[in-house]
Amino acid sequence: MELSIVCVNWNSVDYLRECLASIYEHTEGVSFEILIVDNASPAGGVGVLEREFPQIKLIRSPTNLGFAGANNLGFRQSCGTYVLFLNPDTKLIGPTISILLGHIQSLPDAGIVGCKLLNSDLTVQLSSIQKFPTILNQALDAEYLRIRWPRCPLWEIAPLFAENVKLLKVRVIPGACMLLRRTVFEQVGMFSEDYFMYAEDIDLNYKVKHAGFANYYVGETAIIHHGGGSSSRQEVRQWAVVMKMNAMLQLFQKTRGGAYGTGYRAAMGTVAAARLSILTVISLIERLLGRGQAPRVAFIKWKAVLNWAIGRREPALGDR
Repeated sequence: MELSIVCVNWNSVDYLRECLASIYEHTEGVSFEILIVDNASPAGGVGVLEREFPQIKLIRSPTNLGFAGANNLGFRQSCGTYVLFLNPDTKLIGPTISILLGHIQSLPDAGIVGCKLLNSDLTVQLSSIQKFPTILNQALDAEYLRIRWPRCPLWEIAPLFAENVKLLKVRVIPGACMLLRRTVFEQVGMFSEDYFMYAEDIDLNYKVKHAGFANYYVGETAIIHHGGGSSSRQEVRQWAVVMKMNAMLQLFQKTRGGAYGTGYRAAMGTVAAARLSILTVISLIERLLGRGQAPRVAFIKWKAVLNWAIGRREPALGDR
């Protein structure tokens, strides 16, 4: 078996159906298997995929193992020389898998290989390539700033908008689409299950780089990454924000030490307070002008960040 494709499902059956169909439509000349790990999805319904796509291997986890644990479970039951970790809310729009395989097979130093990610409206997803996180680039992480100054050394995303970038060494390939040699993934210890969700992909990039491999961005091909397919409800969004903050804190503590992690918490609390103040002023102005309110999603996010920074516990999903 040349390639194993591992997808983790949590309440994303509709997206996953589209993802699977696109894989079979656009992938030719490659011997591959697809392993779907259902992470104890409350919505259920994953069984229908077995009937629609009898070639897949469905693995049902009785408990939610988190993103890292579920991907590791799928990997342990796979047999491909290469492994592609692919989010369920992605869709191939061309022979991306064949192109990525061609590159990794020609690069003996390749660690993780990824491609350009597109939003649902086909605009470029700015997370397609990343730098390793720091307090500063996390505190200033705003889409407006990244689009306006793509060459800024805090994020260095200019290659996403260049037409002639075929292959480029980068720091971080995001977890939505990560292709590795099986031997490399095993050598670095697979995904760290210390993380339930978020930051496990950055942690893997970090381990791969420190093992002496290079991570590559392939700019000549792209996939659609819808994003947020299983996190659309307000309570899920708040929970996801807190999980992400906890994961980043854990990553900083692991790679940079406890003092750096403390600085990160303080910095994000300051940023959240400032953003909430700005959003409140904008909301008041919009009301006075009769034009509605500032985006509610932004309030939800930064309120959750502030509560996390000051140690105020957000209700768990099961408490709601």
